[in-house]
Amino acid sequence: MSPSLSVVAENGTALVKGDANLSDRIRRLQSEAKNLAREHILALETALVEVERLAGEIADGGEAYPVGIREIARRLSEESETRVQAMEAILHRS
Repeated sequence: MSPSLSVVAENGTALVKGDANLSDRIRRLQSEAKNLAREHILALETALVEVERLAGEIADGGEAYPVGIREIARRLSEESETRVQAMEAILHRS
């Protein structure tokens, strides 16, 4: 026989299964977690846009940059743009 589980509030009192306050709190925390995740994703998108910009500058930088570096930068710029577009599409669906 497994022991029964209960949720304990911050003040140490056990909350009953049907407690509306607990379900409201869970919904609020889930919403907050989704909002924080969205902020995190937007920060990643911002970083990728910056990588795309820098990589583009290097790719177009001419002879000052080694050929191999320019090629890597060109591909990185293209890939970053594609990834940002994919992430934006996914965010708009959810």
